[in-house]
Amino acid sequence: MEPFITPYLSLYNEDCITGAQRCIPDESVDLIITDPPYGIEGGQLHRHYHRNEGFVVDGYVEIDRSEYLDFSHQWIKEAERILRPGGSAYIVSGYTNLYAILDALRHTSLTEINHIIWKYNFGVYTKTKFVSSHYHILFYTKPGDDRTFHQECRFGTGEKDEWGGSLNYQDREDVWIINREYKPGQVKNKNELPTELLVKMIQYASSEGDLVADLFLGGCSTARVAVGLCRRAIGFEMSEATFAARARNVSEVIPGSLLADCRIPCITKPNNQGKSWTKEERDRLQMRFATLRSQGKKIGEAEKILMEEFGRGRFAIKNAREQSEKSNQQSLYDYDT
Repeated sequence: MEPFITPYLSLYNEDCITGAQRCIPDESVDLIITDPPYGIEGGQLHRHYHRNEGFVVDGYVEIDRSEYLDFSHQWIKEAERILRPGGSAYIVSGYTNLYAILDALRHTSLTEINHIIWKYNFGVYTKTKFVSSHYHILFYTKPGDDRTFHQECRFGTGEKDEWGGSLNYQDREDVWIINREYKPGQVKNKNELPTELLVKMIQYASSEGDLVADLFLGGCSTARVAVGLCRRAIGFEMSEATFAARARNVSEVIPGSLLADCRIPCITKPNNQGKSWTKEERDRLQMRFATLRSQGKKIGEAEKILMEEFGRGRFAIKNAREQSEKSNQQSLYDYDT
């Protein structure tokens, strides 16, 4: 089929390896999000999920297990080539052939940032073993430049839950509990990634206008969400039936249409963030810290008070205090000698 090309989209009905070689220049992609075939007879998934296959798009292309290792090396080598230095990749994998994905990654220059566990509902029910209800998300980057990571894109570092816990910290833990989408009576692909999951990945690891690639488009969810978040998208899908059913819908997505639904983080910056410390400030910091500790304050409590008083972040307070202590110790050593 003919590709769908718009200012925000480039979707191709062809193999991702030869397609990427033909269509994507070296180091031109900012972010890769892809969910490759799992090599577990994906065409028979309905036997596990007991769902009505009448609404599931036919044409799923599976990879034979005997070919999976070589296949993984080929497409991951292309992913390494097209990713810009500092660009990132999320690769979603089940456990069955995870070793093949990891082996292929270890033969590239890409470096691991996180091994994320995505915990979902609708686990495959079993009687003689534990229920499988998670996937692996391998978060890697290409060395050579600063990596895009928007720490406060969803929650400000100062935002708390009702028990005083950090919402930002919780959102950035490496176990994500996100349910699959239940779409009764709707056209769907065999195994689609939920919008909530894709929004989270894209927000943290890319900026508006960036190019997001999906080498295995499937239901085109990655492309749809990327455009909805005002990114550009490029990708490949071998199945003509799947491509015909889903690619046109993505071409109708209004760029930025998902941004209105995204949570706006409450970001409060300390007044003196980024400013150099004077010697007088460091001395006063040490005196106030010693006073607070003498009053029975724990270290964390004392640092929190000092953050307010000095208009600095916790790490700035901690680093300045530690540097002052080292300086004082050196001075005492010099005096003794």
